[in-house]
Amino acid sequence: MDDDTPTEQTSEAENSYWQENIRLLVSLMAIWFACSFGAGILFRDFLDQFMIGGYPLGFWFAQQGSIYIFIALIFFYVVRMKQIERKYDLDD
Repeated sequence: MDDDTPTEQTSEAENSYWQENIRLLVSLMAIWFACSFGAGILFRDFLDQFMIGGYPLGFWFAQQGSIYIFIALIFFYVVRMKQIERKYDLDD
């Protein structure tokens, strides 16, 4: 049997697609974790010396900033996944 059968090529493409997908998810979740837990909790005391909208920056990240960043990450995920799906010919 030939090593370049369509099944093996498809399997390689599927593996590459899922590797890119998981890498993207892990990266975005790490960014969200750094912003929500890091900026809102761990580095709050340092960030509180800066102000945004009349509130200390650490407090702002804990209350609103991590939510805004999460929403921005969702939009980025949608755009990036469309690019990945086009790359692997999986788009609608």
